[in-house]
Amino acid sequence: MNTPIKTRFAPSPTGYLHIGGARTALFNWLFARRHGGIFLLRIEDTDQIRSTEESTQAILDAMTWLGLTWDEGPFFQAERVGIHRQMVEKLVDEGKAYWCTCTQDELEAKRKTALAEGRKPKYDGTCRERHLSPTPGAVVRFRCPDGGTTRMQDLIKGNILFQNEELDDLIIQRADGYPTYNFAVVIDDAQMGITHVIRGDDHVNNTPRQILLYEALGFPVPFFAHVPMILGSDKARLSKRHGATSVMAYRDMGYLPEALVNYLVRLGWSHGDQEIFTGDELTSLFDLDAVGKSPAVFNPEKLLWLNQHYIRSYPADRLMEALQPLWPAASEPSQEALVRGVARDLQSRSRTLLELIDGAAFYFADEVAYDPKAAEKFLTQVSAVLLEAVLEGLPHLMDYSKEGIEAFLRALAESRQAKLKDIAQPLRVALTGKTVSPGIDEVMVTLGRERTLDRISRALSFLRSTSSA
Repeated sequence: MNTPIKTRFAPSPTGYLHIGGARTALFNWLFARRHGGIFLLRIEDTDQIRSTEESTQAILDAMTWLGLTWDEGPFFQAERVGIHRQMVEKLVDEGKAYWCTCTQDELEAKRKTALAEGRKPKYDGTCRERHLSPTPGAVVRFRCPDGGTTRMQDLIKGNILFQNEELDDLIIQRADGYPTYNFAVVIDDAQMGITHVIRGDDHVNNTPRQILLYEALGFPVPFFAHVPMILGSDKARLSKRHGATSVMAYRDMGYLPEALVNYLVRLGWSHGDQEIFTGDELTSLFDLDAVGKSPAVFNPEKLLWLNQHYIRSYPADRLMEALQPLWPAASEPSQEALVRGVARDLQSRSRTLLELIDGAAFYFADEVAYDPKAAEKFLTQVSAVLLEAVLEGLPHLMDYSKEGIEAFLRALAESRQAKLKDIAQPLRVALTGKTVSPGIDEVMVTLGRERTLDRISRALSFLRSTSSA
């Protein structure tokens, strides 16, 4: 096609950007980037009661954090209500829509009668030929064809045929004068030049109505692609009971945007057996042909695995930048050198940024808290002799680097006819309070010589106080 491909993401600002919405946005963004097209952002805020500025900002923040930059917008649907009303008048004038004054009680009675008679509980067309004028409380309905079929060639699901007689005379303008979703989205997508509508498959049943509206208004019908839903581990639709569903909640839990993007794209799309993709790979490889038809299952453990991969591969400056919103110490100029060292030590051992921050606590402690079992096992009279030897020799070590410290400890162990672990484990407990930590030589470099010596001295004092008690 000669017209440039143009996609859109059109969330309603009634809450935060959730995982399903983020994947929809990502697929639209990638499809546009893959084909050199345009990605548009539109905020569908015509629900005046539930739409909030806070939710709008949360959506924009989440999109920005994920790196899903938009080429046009954000446009706000509420600012286009005047245009929607003009289109309603056009359809009414052409006899393709009509005013309806049926009350909610009347509609409910019609619904119950239809069900009792075994008929589809759709609107029975009472006001179709009454040629009513606008009155308070009236709505406008689209005159759906009584027969025939509406065909949708879905780019993911394939050919779908709808019987028009199954469709309702849907309301296109509510009693408050605002357009309904199905009507406004058609006007906006058509006038904004959207060529491909990529969205969740919960919209499949809306599509035949929208196609009929496109045709009634004389607009070209875009291509549709409906993405299967995301399920929890119990195969139910993903919800809060499965864990966090808000994009920014994952940021606050210490996930990196690249990890979440990589994970979301694999929820329904694949490229062979490849699991990890760079941004350039995604924009060059993504296409709708490889999107599956079956629902995707959200697997938190796989997301953790991906996040650990990206944490390990992050350059030091980017890691520091990612840590700053979650860790006040990372923003303190006076702590920068220590924080960088800590991040370097823990980077390969952390699945999330919060794990890294939690694991860093001992580096900043004024007093090391010894794990009782670790102290009982490793801070003993036997180990005291070795710790005293470290305390005596360390001030004279010329090469206070990882390599220099390792050589120093190995030589000390050899001279004492001990194994390296006989020194390393007591030293680890003395410096960290725990039996598990980054390499002891790494810890000593990051702590620095003075703090290392101070902690060894404190451990020996602790050992003497417990042995004399």
